[in-house]
Amino acid sequence: MSFSTFWKILAVWFLMLIVSIANGAARDLVYGKSISELAAHQLSSLTSIVLLGAVIFAFVRFGPLVSETQAVLAGLLWLALTVAFEFLFFHFVGGHPWAELLANYNVLKGRVWPFVLLWVAAAPWLFFRFCRL
Repeated sequence: MSFSTFWKILAVWFLMLIVSIANGAARDLVYGKSISELAAHQLSSLTSIVLLGAVIFAFVRFGPLVSETQAVLAGLLWLALTVAFEFLFFHFVGGHPWAELLANYNVLKGRVWPFVLLWVAAAPWLFFRFCRL
């Protein structure tokens, strides 16, 4: 993978971060107070999958990825950056305890955040395969 491709992949992650922040703001300001916290979390996760999917699709379709390996590496990098940001920012800046952050991974209690992470990791490869048919 070229240095230029790496920086483009990183730039797209920052775009995905902005989209995610906007999605969280929409949850908090628009519908988060009128439905339960769990339902707001689930709806926000669904809209994350759709919005991030659109960004990832555009990047894969029109971007610099030239192989399935690059698509897999992009997804894994985005996954690692997202998890690192989530834990480091929300703990050290947001002041959320580790237990609260880990609770978002409990799918048995309806928390669907792990599916967003799986999507971010898998979507580049899936879209690369789809766009190359």
